[in-house]
Amino acid sequence: MQFSIMFVINLGMLIAVAYVANVIYKYGLSRTSSRFKYISSVLLMVFGGWISSCFGFNFSETVIFDLRFVPLIISALVYPRSYTLIIIGVAIGLTRFTFGLNMAAWAGFLNMSILGVLCAGLNYWMRRSTWRLIIKASVTILAVNIVNTINISILGVIPWRYYVAEVVPLTLPIGVVLSFLFALILRDFQMEQLRNYQIKKANQLLSKQRNELQKAKVVLEERAKQLMMASQYKSDFMATMSHELRTPLNSIINLAQIINEQGKELDEDELYQYSELIYASGHDLLQLINDILDLSKVEAGRMEIVNEPVNVLEIAQVMMMHFEVTAKEKNLEFSLKVHENIPDEIRSDPKRVQQILRNLLSNAFKFTHEGRVLLEISTQHLDRKGQEGDWVVIAVKDTGIGISELQQHIIFEAFQQANGSINRKYGGTGLGLSISRDFSRLLGGFIRLESEEGKGSTFSLYLPMCPSESKEADEQEFKLT
Repeated sequence: MQFSIMFVINLGMLIAVAYVANVIYKYGLSRTSSRFKYISSVLLMVFGGWISSCFGFNFSETVIFDLRFVPLIISALVYPRSYTLIIIGVAIGLTRFTFGLNMAAWAGFLNMSILGVLCAGLNYWMRRSTWRLIIKASVTILAVNIVNTINISILGVIPWRYYVAEVVPLTLPIGVVLSFLFALILRDFQMEQLRNYQIKKANQLLSKQRNELQKAKVVLEERAKQLMMASQYKSDFMATMSHELRTPLNSIINLAQIINEQGKELDEDELYQYSELIYASGHDLLQLINDILDLSKVEAGRMEIVNEPVNVLEIAQVMMMHFEVTAKEKNLEFSLKVHENIPDEIRSDPKRVQQILRNLLSNAFKFTHEGRVLLEISTQHLDRKGQEGDWVVIAVKDTGIGISELQQHIIFEAFQQANGSINRKYGGTGLGLSISRDFSRLLGGFIRLESEEGKGSTFSLYLPMCPSESKEADEQEFKLT
């Protein structure tokens, strides 16, 4: 009866130790490193064995009966490394010396060391066995209890005949039953912990998914807003385009009708003036149509680029001649500045380079009322996207109305104008900069913008001196001031 009470007390102490350990882990060790948790669990198992000895049955002054081997059984079922079981067995054996240095202590130490080696072997077998967990646990519990009984009968200080005949019939069945009971309690406790952990993980996953859905909702709302804005921009563009197309077309039709109806009554000067107006209107109409076609070709990937020698200075001089009259009409200073070390030729598409510069210079003169427009040519060495290279920079600088920082991010996009009122005041479709940006990418270069509202703008076209074979489009760059 005393053995039964002692073993039940031992079991209760082990359950209490397990509960306290869970509280410490939950509120103190949950955020520590895996290594620290592992070491702490090993110490806990050793402590559980020592507690069992503290509340064991004193068979004599030196002999103690207890369930110190139960933590070793639990360790064999949970630890992934076999050598850990040897460490735990030896450590629990060493705790026996805290109750005195005698033959019984040495026997207890040797017994737990042997059980540690046994549990290491059982652990190795369980990790490779395909049997069910309940069968592996049963084999381990029975094996440890039986070997513990044999060890005590051989190594113990109690006469083996008395131990086998009087003690074993009580201690062995009780030890097996309580070992099973403690294993089941811990198993249920572990499953509860696992369920709590899974619920926690599920809540974290739901929270993460909720945040992702919220972000996706914000992105969708932003895209919907952008689509609405794009639709509005296209509507505004179509309204502007229809006006820009009708104006020269109506001029051509009206002037042609006047000539047709009053041709005999008109003198030579009037006919000459009307023909000039018809020619100018037709030229404007053709330019609008060319812009739309160029934009469509670029977006469809059907724009062909010719790679041939280009004399940058000749192109600059052609631009000077082309806009010289415009500068005089607006009373603006128009000059060309060429830096040193400009190469005689680069390889590019001269037609597209001229088209880009025409668009940039047209805008410069359109939005500049006083001051000057400067065409500047220089070279620059850049480390762009991890690749170093030399570039020819053709900059168009003006002292015009400038562009605000907010508007600088949209003026290069098709169907988006910096300000609708500006387009209505100055005319134009707003496609020039978009086409220029796309052409610069096709040429292997890019356009940078420096501008401040009310203080003018600088559009810089960067062309590579040695273009790569694949002219992959780069992102548009802005340098805001």
